[in-house]
Amino acid sequence: MKRVAANDPAAMCQKGAKIYVEGDHSSAFEYFTKAAKLGDVETHNHLSVLYHDGHGVDRNEKKEMYHLEEAAIGGHPRARYNLALIEGRRYGRYDRATKHYIIAAGQGHDGSLKWLVENHKRGLIKKEVLDAALRAHQAAVDATKSPQREEAKEFHRHN
Repeated sequence: MKRVAANDPAAMCQKGAKIYVEGDHSSAFEYFTKAAKLGDVETHNHLSVLYHDGHGVDRNEKKEMYHLEEAAIGGHPRARYNLALIEGRRYGRYDRATKHYIIAAGQGHDGSLKWLVENHKRGLIKKEVLDAALRAHQAAVDATKSPQREEAKEFHRHN
């Protein structure tokens, strides 16, 4: 609570997420809004979900897209993936969707890479594009590897 009182956007995001899960969507919205104003990328992604689902706020496609774009621009891979889904499914802008999938795959997002592979098999994605996305994805995954993470994975596997 000290970090929330100190206007720490990450703490506000965590607090908002906690009370969202508890069912207090309106209060979660307030915490998320404060954190987003302070530039927290994760919070923008949460707000996009609230506006999409209408939890704690009225459904609002324009605000949903605004927060998704803010999160994606800030480097949030899941937000980028969701933008791709919306661009393709909702608006039929498949070229834009593909670009979002490529960027998200390059950030290490597995679902985006899977989409690119499947669409390459269908003949919709060129081999060169897929190869570049595979290399970028692998580089992103490799960049997150560390002995500490491997140790934590092993610990959680056995506990």
